[in-house]
Amino acid sequence: MAPNKKAIRYLALRVLCLALSIPGSAFAQESHLGNLTGNAEAGKQLFQRYCIGCHGPKGDAKGENAPFVVGPLEDPLPRNFTLGLFKCRSTPTGSIPLDSDLFDTITRGVYTTYMPPWRPLTPSQRADLVAYIKTFSPRFKEEKPAAPVKITPETPNTPESVKRGEELYQKTLKCFECHGTTGIGNGPSAATLRDNLGNPIKPFDFANGVRFKCGSTDEDLFRIFMTGMDGTPMPSWADFVDSNQAWDLVHYLRTLMVNYHAEKPEPKQMGK
Repeated sequence: MAPNKKAIRYLALRVLCLALSIPGSAFAQESHLGNLTGNAEAGKQLFQRYCIGCHGPKGDAKGENAPFVVGPLEDPLPRNFTLGLFKCRSTPTGSIPLDSDLFDTITRGVYTTYMPPWRPLTPSQRADLVAYIKTFSPRFKEEKPAAPVKITPETPNTPESVKRGEELYQKTLKCFECHGTTGIGNGPSAATLRDNLGNPIKPFDFANGVRFKCGSTDEDLFRIFMTGMDGTPMPSWADFVDSNQAWDLVHYLRTLMVNYHAEKPEPKQMGK
């Protein structure tokens, strides 16, 4: 009997609708970190155990715990992975992060938020989580990350460098308008700041901080200046300062951070 054309079209439409309804996690996605290859299916199980309460089953920051993770220093909500916007990156503003950027964020957590370090997970498990997180946004299938921002060798930390950094902070770039003249996050614009979703967001408090949101080393702070923090009012300064000036800013901010301590980095080798 000849197939009914209407029935065939109906069946094809049902198959298409079913395919479109499958969560992004069902599609193949991997992460690549040194000698590790992360698997999204394995990462999904870890996500459902450790991450779903805040980030939600769809990765859209609508987990059952999300309304309760707001404190005096914390950002309004957990990260919404569906947007493909990430604060902590080595890539230029507007670019998706490298797999290593997501891995580093999972490893160290995000300071001043409820995102904890996940060092108790093995490197292999963290690589699997990276792979699964990438399934929430189509950006990771449609785009390639830009080349990382270059970290130039640190210039001498001298009184002259600190003075130049102070000039940049207080006058040229007017960082004080958000972070305050003493770096405690109480600048005249602080109360007006909003993230990309319109939620109030606090500027970073350098004076009381023991590290940064995206790391703890001088190189990490240099990188933040040059990449900015996508999804927040913190811009990239790459088009406004050269690398020597960025180091001057680092040296000046070190004089404000009385509680700062650098964390010991993990070994570069990412074994199982």
